[in-house]
Amino acid sequence: MIVGICLWQCQSSQTSPKAPMEEYKYLDKDIQNEKHLSALNVPVEIPISELETQINAKIKGLIYEDKSYEDDDRDNLKAKVWKLSPIKMVALESSFLFEVPLKIWVSAGYNVSPLGINMSGYKDTEFSIRIRLISKIGLTPDWTVRSETYVDSYDWISEPNVKVAGINIPIKSMVSRLLNKNFDKITEAIDQQVAENIELKKNVEVAWQLAHEPVMLAKEFDTWLVIKPTGVTMTPLLAKNGVLRSVIGINGYTQTITSVVKPPKPEIPKLPDLKIVDKVADNFKVSLISLVSYEEAGRLATARFKGEKFSFLNGQYQVEVTSVETYGQNDKLVIKAGLKGSINGFVYLKGIPYYDAVTQQLSLRGLDYDLDTRNSIIKTANWLLQGQFARMMEKKMVFPVGGQITDAKKTIQQALANYKVIDGVLIKGTLTEILPDKVYLTPQHIYSVVFAEGKVNLRVDGLKSF
Repeated sequence: MIVGICLWQCQSSQTSPKAPMEEYKYLDKDIQNEKHLSALNVPVEIPISELETQINAKIKGLIYEDKSYEDDDRDNLKAKVWKLSPIKMVALESSFLFEVPLKIWVSAGYNVSPLGINMSGYKDTEFSIRIRLISKIGLTPDWTVRSETYVDSYDWISEPNVKVAGINIPIKSMVSRLLNKNFDKITEAIDQQVAENIELKKNVEVAWQLAHEPVMLAKEFDTWLVIKPTGVTMTPLLAKNGVLRSVIGINGYTQTITSVVKPPKPEIPKLPDLKIVDKVADNFKVSLISLVSYEEAGRLATARFKGEKFSFLNGQYQVEVTSVETYGQNDKLVIKAGLKGSINGFVYLKGIPYYDAVTQQLSLRGLDYDLDTRNSIIKTANWLLQGQFARMMEKKMVFPVGGQITDAKKTIQQALANYKVIDGVLIKGTLTEILPDKVYLTPQHIYSVVFAEGKVNLRVDGLKSF
């Protein structure tokens, strides 16, 4: 930092050095417009038992009916198939295993000639089988759940049996062909129900809409969290311990905005296509801002320094601080210190402000005289350059802003712990690490900005399949 010193009344011929120009790179609104890339997670958890219940509720009674006696294989059969008892379902990673018990009624045509007597007609029989199906789950870019189901095996619970005049009619092979030809009706029904009961797109669109909604984080600080989502990723649907799980990540930029009124909701773009990833990022950032006005900084510094005396060259020269004012010059803070004693006038110092995470204070580094002031000192009071004045000012020019940041973090953490957006939709999160960003100087304030990092989930507990 550089110090400018204005000397007057030291010598009547003394020309006062020019004060450093007041300049700013940022306005207050620029600080709030700073965005941080984050990820808002939406956990998907579907109990397999719940999915099993839904499928059983939809697949019931008569599943299909074959009314024709003649088919391409010339099987003289017609049949009806019912679900015999509840479908059992087991999930393993990305596959479902179904066990489907079926009751089957068959009317079989026969033509036999016992004892040389020709006999023909139709005979009814009922039997039951247990089919085992395997269903592979997949997702398409438009968020549609696709399952491909095929028959793994089946066994007879009771076998078909048709007797005419004491003669067994061999229909088991005909029934097997009939079943193999019609299994697709069962697999199609399973695929349809899996898709209907894992309806991701509708619910992700709800989460996508809600992610754009400004969230009040701290009412006492008028602090709002605004997210601008940019994309969506998702991990594969995998089952473990009876639960089908995935994580949807809504990636976007977070802003912390100070506003008495709720910020306007931005225009919401169409839900992006799904991108499947092995892992969804879970880093979430919000800005925590503390600010000090230049007037307040000057008041605090004056209270700390006013009346303090500094000696130079073994007491040959002495100065006493009478006042301290501050303002900004781009990235540097200018300190205007009033002095009296061996010189009477003002001292201008410039330094770079930063947030010290250890002491939780706004501090200065590199404090030094302004160039124009230095030139004036060399001509009139070179001894001032030999002392510890600038270093002492740097050491003591600190402002305790950690309390603001701590309070803001605590309030935001309480809000994120269980924030109800709407019925059935909660934001749950924790903030952990505090990482300093930088200090910004605006025409009105000195801003200390830090990041609070953590994990934040959007839990859509009240919606179907979440």
